[in-house]
Amino acid sequence: MMKYVTRIRAKVNIHASKKTSALFDGSYKSIYTGNGFDFENLREYIPGDNIRDIDWKASSRSKNILVKRYVAERKYNVLLVFDVAKSMGAHTAALQSKKEVALQVGGTLGYMAAKNGDQIGAIYCCDGHVTFYPNRGGMQQLEHLLTMFDKQELAKGNNDLEKSLNYIIKNISRKMIILIVTDMAGIHGVSEETLKKLMYRNDVLVVSVSDAKMTEGKAYDTEKSAYIPAFISGNKKLQKIEQETRTRILEENKKKLLKYRIVSTEIDSEEEMAEKMIDLLERHKYAGNR
Repeated sequence: MMKYVTRIRAKVNIHASKKTSALFDGSYKSIYTGNGFDFENLREYIPGDNIRDIDWKASSRSKNILVKRYVAERKYNVLLVFDVAKSMGAHTAALQSKKEVALQVGGTLGYMAAKNGDQIGAIYCCDGHVTFYPNRGGMQQLEHLLTMFDKQELAKGNNDLEKSLNYIIKNISRKMIILIVTDMAGIHGVSEETLKKLMYRNDVLVVSVSDAKMTEGKAYDTEKSAYIPAFISGNKKLQKIEQETRTRILEENKKKLLKYRIVSTEIDSEEEMAEKMIDLLERHKYAGNR
């Protein structure tokens, strides 16, 4: 049964009403700009070749005139990178399950990819162990990815997202659209060097699932697997420290992502997911990533 795909389709159709699902499709399909071709390799010049395809530096080194060969870029490769840190077991600012919102976010882009006939894969790292599902096409593939992520237990720690990204850098050479679904702490824990390497070949999008504030009474202590007691969450001094820390981390995250021209958004709830994702794709289109 395609229960996860059905749920995602319903969310998109209902919550994308302001801009319509058609715009959603258009935003997704225009995520790559350019001539629609990928560089493959070099070959010797043949009379009639376009001189603009000549690689002058390579020609100088080889002492032969070499031209660039291209292959048509017919389909995209979409990779969903899920953060399964223990912090994802808490609530969003809208008091929804962070992991459930993450599933809906990943499923939304995956649904657009599957409709477009693209290849979809997923990766996450739990307590040092990387789980990678290679890219394949079809709604059944998306259903499988969402089912496995839904069943995945959260990690005991919070620092495995970077391991997932480094796995991609070291083991996957094809160009991809990479959607990282994480939270404020996850973004903060990824090094600039990793982002720089990841951006070298790929289009990278980041969705940060928001965190419930301690002052709202629904902050979840992942260490103790319990909500923070009112006598602690209501402490004015702790509230001030939390707000200052949150503001600092958010600003550092913003600067880091902007430095590498990575477009991002923060999502509080499933209800705003579709509109936020449309906006993310539209901003990415004009961000100059390609």
